[in-house]
Amino acid sequence: MTATLLLRLEGLQQSWGLSAHFHRRDAHTRPTKSGVIGLLAAADGHDRDEHREPGDDFLPLETLARLRFGVRADRPGSLLEDFHTAGGGTYPLRPRDLLTNPAWADRAAPALESATGPAFTNEAGHSLTHWYGTPKNIAPDGATGALTAGNTQRTPVTSRRWFLADAAFLAGVQSDDHALLRRLAARLDAPRRLLWLGRKHFAPAHDIHHGIHPGDLETALTTAPPLPRARTPRTSAWVEVPRHTPGARPVTDQPLTYASRRRTHTERWEQRLTITWNPT
Repeated sequence: MTATLLLRLEGLQQSWGLSAHFHRRDAHTRPTKSGVIGLLAAADGHDRDEHREPGDDFLPLETLARLRFGVRADRPGSLLEDFHTAGGGTYPLRPRDLLTNPAWADRAAPALESATGPAFTNEAGHSLTHWYGTPKNIAPDGATGALTAGNTQRTPVTSRRWFLADAAFLAGVQSDDHALLRRLAARLDAPRRLLWLGRKHFAPAHDIHHGIHPGDLETALTTAPPLPRARTPRTSAWVEVPRHTPGARPVTDQPLTYASRRRTHTERWEQRLTITWNPT
């Protein structure tokens, strides 16, 4: 028998991108399938690159991606923009930086020699303040194991990031596999990784698990009571449907991989529904 796991996606801020690029991060008007499946994968302890350590039992991405997806907009929220900066500025060089980063040590050597001679003193910090920038992409060096920075540029990186403020959605995933839905519900109650509403640091304001309901997506999204301060008496929902369904439109948010350097999505199809709540 078909059942649907509902997720309450509500918070001060959330952002679900469809075509985001680094310098311009868009926000879709509602949660995407890729974002919600990614949230379930994080709760299950999924590794982005599908790398398994002994004892890992997270589900393959293909299992989660096969779930039928839908979402209802109880409170659409307000679309806002954040002008974001990362990096930049000058900071005094610390002795530990010379010890942990060979590249910095080589760059610092001429200034150290001219300022202090062969000995490192507190004067060296003053002479180097104007080239040392915020370290980024810190990782162990493959040969020495010492921590190094892959990016030492001082120029700030700027971006424009859009997000939804004070929005609330009810998302659902449908399956005939009740054991799978129960597992995902348990993971949402005790997630193995931190859960965010589309973008890191956008924390949910309430428990995400909103129950397993009998029936398909249409039934669950139509009969579930509206969330507090929902737009009433009518709202919209979008449900995943076969390609040739009348009124279906394509959306490129079917996840194929979440690997950091090769995230890939493909096309799926969805249909918009109008839901009317009976006043209580």
